[in-house]
Amino acid sequence: MTGQEYAGLGGWTPEKLGVAGEVRQVVAAPEPVLSRPGPDVDPTSAEVVRLAADLVATMRVSPGCVGLAAPQVGVSAQVFAVDVTGHPKAVTVHGTFVLCNARVVEASRWKAGREGCMSVPDLTGDVKRASRLVVEGMLPGSGESVRLVTDGFEARALQHEIDHCAGLLFLDQVAGAHAVYQRKVYL
Repeated sequence: MTGQEYAGLGGWTPEKLGVAGEVRQVVAAPEPVLSRPGPDVDPTSAEVVRLAADLVATMRVSPGCVGLAAPQVGVSAQVFAVDVTGHPKAVTVHGTFVLCNARVVEASRWKAGREGCMSVPDLTGDVKRASRLVVEGMLPGSGESVRLVTDGFEARALQHEIDHCAGLLFLDQVAGAHAVYQRKVYL
């Protein structure tokens, strides 16, 4: 990994983007952008900075949303936002952040858990994910490389969003048809 390494985000906040985000429409399956791997991006480009701000703005107005990836707003790109602050299942919390070109570099302690998605609004499913995770990525705006170490629910959210950037939905990761359920509560 190039650049400075952190066990976190080094004080990054969405305000450091310097632009106000706009709320975008969230697309739903079977929209083709959701099933295509997005290309890597230049995290310092004005378009990526704007996209990062828009992801945060859209996530913040969406009840129950703990993460949102670029493909979910119709953009094929390796960019996503996460914020598990206040979620009852969250233990480790890094606040609101956006990562570009993120990759899982370590994953362990695999556990099944229920997931839902704004792009698959009528279903939930049981997905086995690592509950301890190390991710490397770049911060939008500065392009700084970071290494994020997390666990539990935040680790699950990161993997879910990284999957979106790779053209995968949680439905592609469920243990089988028996592990998919009709959503009972709509937020």
